[in-house]
Amino acid sequence: MAKAAPYWYAVGRRKTSIAQVRVYLNDQPGTGEDIVVNGRPFVSYFPILSLQSSLLAPFKVIDGLGKFSATVKVVGGGIKSQMEATRLGIARALVLQNEGAKKPMRAEKLLTRDSRIVERKKPGLKKARKAPQWAKR
Repeated sequence: MAKAAPYWYAVGRRKTSIAQVRVYLNDQPGTGEDIVVNGRPFVSYFPILSLQSSLLAPFKVIDGLGKFSATVKVVGGGIKSQMEATRLGIARALVLQNEGAKKPMRAEKLLTRDSRIVERKKPGLKKARKAPQWAKR
């Protein structure tokens, strides 16, 4: 049986999305576009160009666009939330691979976890904070 290629694993989260990321080092540079999300190429999974370029930001920061490939399993949330969770996971995995990448990634705010989630609905209210109209009489 063939030996599995070494990889760096990280988890990214955003709102209700969770992305499990494995980043591999490519043997031959120049075979970019090797990011697979839930079994599909990332360009078909994230069809919006702004999401695609934002997803590639961690690779651009360390000038590793064709040098790495990644497989991602992402669940929950919407398309943008899933992309941001995937981007955080990729950035964390690249920092595990090269500790020197931490400072430029931090400068681009790629390692900051956005902790904002939807506030729960409270009983007696219409939404989390919206109350029914109050009438004096």
